[in-house]
Amino acid sequence: MKPKRPTVADLGAYDEIIDVRSPAEFAEDHIPGAINCPVLDDAQRIQVGTLYKQVSPFEAKKIGAALVSENIARHLKASFLDRPKNWKPLIYCWRGGDRSGSMTTVFRAIGWSAGQLEGGYKAWRSHVIASLQDLPRTFDFRVVAGATGSAKTRVLQAIGQLGEQILDLETLACHKGSVLGILPDQPQPSQKGFETQLLQALGRLDRTRPVYVEAESRKIGNLHLPDALIERIRLGECLNIEAGIESRVAFLLEDYDYFLNRPALLLGRLDALQGLQSRETLERWRRQVELGEWPTLVRELLELHYDPLYRRSQNHNFTGSSNPQAFATNDLSPAGIAQLARNLVQSRRAQMA
Repeated sequence: MKPKRPTVADLGAYDEIIDVRSPAEFAEDHIPGAINCPVLDDAQRIQVGTLYKQVSPFEAKKIGAALVSENIARHLKASFLDRPKNWKPLIYCWRGGDRSGSMTTVFRAIGWSAGQLEGGYKAWRSHVIASLQDLPRTFDFRVVAGATGSAKTRVLQAIGQLGEQILDLETLACHKGSVLGILPDQPQPSQKGFETQLLQALGRLDRTRPVYVEAESRKIGNLHLPDALIERIRLGECLNIEAGIESRVAFLLEDYDYFLNRPALLLGRLDALQGLQSRETLERWRRQVELGEWPTLVRELLELHYDPLYRRSQNHNFTGSSNPQAFATNDLSPAGIAQLARNLVQSRRAQMA
């Protein structure tokens, strides 16, 4: 009878987690803390797969075995010769098959107590999906809302600096949450990678204490928020920032300063508004970009595009916003943001006293 393989529940019992999938698979998503030691690299995986389909499984296995053996030897020499006899690694591949089995066999033959993860990465992925269906429902969210340009993310981060718990979804998603919210030279993670990071972030939070989070739509850039999370957030108590238009324009000019230095990037993003704004409006905004009329452009984007979208979304999405607490400000400077964060937190603490 074969010994029972370790499962996702046993991850903490191992000294090191080794992902033997290809670099592309690892880059898309992986178990947190794992190191990548591929037994087949991306090109080799394609080569073996093509042989399997076009020639025969036997020929594919011969070439695959030779490549896997070479790669395991290389990893052993480069990364593991200093490991002690009592070292206990956990090894996984896509579904707990031949790739992880090969390295596990070699490591066990050496004398290490190596484990092969039951179900491989697919088991981890199933764990993430299941956890994100249940875990969000156990939190009490305080939702920081406000029109575009109200410095919600900065306020949220300042709340965290005051010792409160926060869930910063836009930082996890590498995106500011709007059509123009891309971060230059910072690609978003994959959907799977985002969900793994999100599960980690939720796992670090104390469910007996409230969690502050920014009001979000179902998508942040190209990434989808789990249904259970967005539904729970929309039940949270809404704390609404009411910032004056001039302060919002000034904040956005600073927060999106990379567009000022790379106008071609902004012109490309404006194309995403086709069908949402008239041709004449888009042409006017393009001219404003070309002429560097930044304050005028930002004000028009807020008044004609973002503010109407915000009013519609608040009317439909947030149950907790039927009677939100309002926090007015005309100062979104760093000092003003810090004061706003203190006001939000003190208001909540006063209610709980």
